Amino acid sequence: MNRILASVTTLEQHLSALATNSEIYRPLCCPHCGISGMWRHGCYYRKADRSTGQSAGSLNPVAILRYLCRACKHTCSRLPACIAPRRWFDWVMQALVLLMLLSGDSVRHCSQCSCRACSTVRRWRTWLNTRGEEFTFWLRSRFLELGRHPDQTSLWRDVMQNMTLMRAMAWCDCHTDVP
Repeated sequence: MNRILASVTTLEQHLSALATNSEIYRPLCCPHCGISGMWRHGCYYRKADRSTGQSAGSLNPVAILRYLCRACKHTCSRLPACIAPRRWFDWVMQALVLLMLLSGDSVRHCSQCSCRACSTVRRWRTWLNTRGEEFTFWLRSRFLELGRHPDQTSLWRDVMQNMTLMRAMAWCDCHTDVP
């Protein structure tokens, strides 16, 4: 099951889809047992709008629909592409920090420039180092031009600059767990 709905790329689109066409979030089958016919099971809320802080223009909190499997009783949800699964910060911030790391900047420098904790920057670096080859496999299977890169560093620079990390992870989510 795709946990990321690639067609919804902004919080505004997400809120509009919830109001007008929430069925696009319903999974076709349970990710645990494979039975179809998931039931809507309420929602939970995420703070996804990091651009405006706590001002009046903030879109927070953002509702995320939940679904319940009638057979195994597990719940699941699908996120719009603009909200990174299991992440506090959005894809753009992660991509900027990872691009800095790929360019040879230190963790401390990336932390200072992005106003993110060193532990967060290290965690993102570790995530890309440990999962990068798996993601690369799936990306190269779909986007053949990525096969021209001689190493992981140049490939990830190209992905983040031209494709966006959000789009790349939405594609990888079709085949493997992201983040």
